[in-house]
Amino acid sequence: QVQLTESGGGWVQPGGSLRLTCSVSGAMIRDLGVAWFRQMPGVYREFVTAMGSNGGRLSGPDSLQGRVFISRDITDNTVSLQMNRLKPEDTAVYYCAAGSSISSSPSTYQYWGQGARVTVSS
Repeated sequence: QVQLTESGGGWVQPGGSLRLTCSVSGAMIRDLGVAWFRQMPGVYREFVTAMGSNGGRLSGPDSLQGRVFISRDITDNTVSLQMNRLKPEDTAVYYCAAGSSISSSPSTYQYWGQGARVTVSS
């Protein structure tokens, strides 16, 4: 059974950086597409970025362009999300998701983590 566990969430001041990590068990990330989504209270789950099994990346909304970067460590079987120049509107619960392919739609992904809360405030 594939299980995803996010870590690295927390509080950061505006302009700061944070790195989230998704630890995957039950499958090898080189065989999976892995994505990050985020969800603010009362709002739909928003696509952030994704990486396919071949290492190709899929970018999310313009508001995140140049500020977030997805990477993976095949040895550790983890996928990370580096977030820079964070803004208060980036406050959300961030979810790691995995499936056999990637897209910006949550329905593409069969496996989900429990989420990591990120709070950006002064």
